[in-house]
Amino acid sequence: MHLVIFIATAAVQDGEYAALAASLRERALQEFGCLEFMSVCEEGKEVALSWWPSQEHIRRWKADADHQMAQRLGRERWYRDYRVLVADVRRDYRAASTES
Repeated sequence: MHLVIFIATAAVQDGEYAALAASLRERALQEFGCLEFMSVCEEGKEVALSWWPSQEHIRRWKADADHQMAQRLGRERWYRDYRVLVADVRRDYRAASTES
């Protein structure tokens, strides 16, 4: 399993950004094999985590025309800067609460 970590400093995030981000998230999950996606925004910073079954899945997502358009808009309008890290997940531990 692979983890893509997207870290950005927001410039302006408007309604178009929110709609496009939601649409792309659903496409990644439904059409491109993304296993899980979550993001957090706080004080102008955004961190998004997405889990993928293989590097090939990530490559296909990165090459998608709609995703590339969103990346271009991000660079031009929505982000001051960003960083993308791709990591191999070596272990995945989970625990569930025992409280009902």
